[in-house]
Amino acid sequence: MVKLNDTPVRTCKNYNINNIEFDEKIPSNPRKFENVKISQMTGKDEVITDFEFDSFDIKYGSGLINQIKNSSNQNIRINVNSKTDKDIKIEFDFDEKNLELIENIEILAKKDTTSNIYIIYRQRTHGKAFHNGLIRTLAEENSRVTITILNLMNGESSNILSLDGKLKESSNLKYNIIDFGGKTSITNLYTNLFGNESSNLINCIYLGSNDEKIDMNYIAECFGEKTNINIDVQGALKDNSKKNFKGTIDFKKGSKKAYGNEAENCMLLSNKAKSISLPMLLCSEEDVEGNHSSSSGKVNDKELFYIMARGFDRKSAEKLLVRAKFNNILEGITNKEIKGEILYEIDKKLD
Repeated sequence: MVKLNDTPVRTCKNYNINNIEFDEKIPSNPRKFENVKISQMTGKDEVITDFEFDSFDIKYGSGLINQIKNSSNQNIRINVNSKTDKDIKIEFDFDEKNLELIENIEILAKKDTTSNIYIIYRQRTHGKAFHNGLIRTLAEENSRVTITILNLMNGESSNILSLDGKLKESSNLKYNIIDFGGKTSITNLYTNLFGNESSNLINCIYLGSNDEKIDMNYIAECFGEKTNINIDVQGALKDNSKKNFKGTIDFKKGSKKAYGNEAENCMLLSNKAKSISLPMLLCSEEDVEGNHSSSSGKVNDKELFYIMARGFDRKSAEKLLVRAKFNNILEGITNKEIKGEILYEIDKKLD
C-alpha cells in the first residue's frame, strides 16, 4: 500500500483527505502499449512518438512520477505550430492484451498558437487495467490551449493522472476533465501561472458508482500580475462511491491584481455515497481577490416532483438533473462526436 496525491498543505487528520491510500498492484516494466490512435486535423502541428524524452522535474504529481520516468511504455510529444483550432485526438484503448499504460505526454504550445487537444482513455472490455500518466504543458506567450481529458476505464481498473502546466505571459490554458471511470481514479493537477495576465480555466465533471473512489487534487500558484485561475467542478455520486476534492489557489508575492475562484458541487444520489471537499486559499500578496465554495447534498425533492409530474420516472428525472448540472461544462466541448459519447456514458453510468 502507498499513499498518493498529497495536499500541498496538511489539514486535520480526522478529515482523512491529506492523501489517498492505494493498495492495488503497481506494475513494473510493462510491455509496450499498442492500442494508440492519433488523429490530426491539421498538418502544421507535430505529433512525435517513440522518442527518448529528456529528464524532467515537476513540483507535485500523484506520487508515482518515478514510474513514468523509468518505465513509461508510451511517449508522445505535441509541438503546436498552428494558429487555427483544429483538433488533435489521442485515444488509448485498453483490451485483454493492453492492460497497462504508463505514458508521458508533452505539449509545447508556441507563441500565438491555438490548439484543441483530446486525450481519451477508453476500456470497453472486462479486466483489471492500470493507468499512470503525466501530461506536461508549456503555454508560451499569447498561446491558447484547450485540453479535454476523457476517462472511460471500467469499474475494476485504476486510473492515475498527473497534469503539470506552465503559463507564460497572456497565455490561456483550459482543461476539460471528464472523470467517469476506474475503481480508483486519482488526479493531481498543478498550474504555474508565472506570466503576467495568464489564465487557467479548469472544468471537471465526475460520476461515481458502486464502490468507486475519486480523489482530485488541484493546485494553482499565481506568480504573475493580473493572472486568473478558475476551477469549476461538478459531480454526482451513487451507491457506495466516495469522492475527495482538494482545491488550492495560492497567490504568491508579486501576483498583484490576480483573481482566483474555485467552486465544487456534488449531487448525492444515495444515502451511502460520501463526499469530502477541502477548498483552500493561500495568500502572500495584498492586492488580489480569491473566492471558494463547496456544497453537497441530495437531489432536490421539489425538482424531482416537478419533472416526474410530467411523465418521467425517478431514474430518468435524476438523469435530467445531472445532465443539467453538467451542461455549462459540456457546452465548452466543441467536438460533437466526443460530446455525444460523454452524454451516452452519463446515461449508462446512471442506469
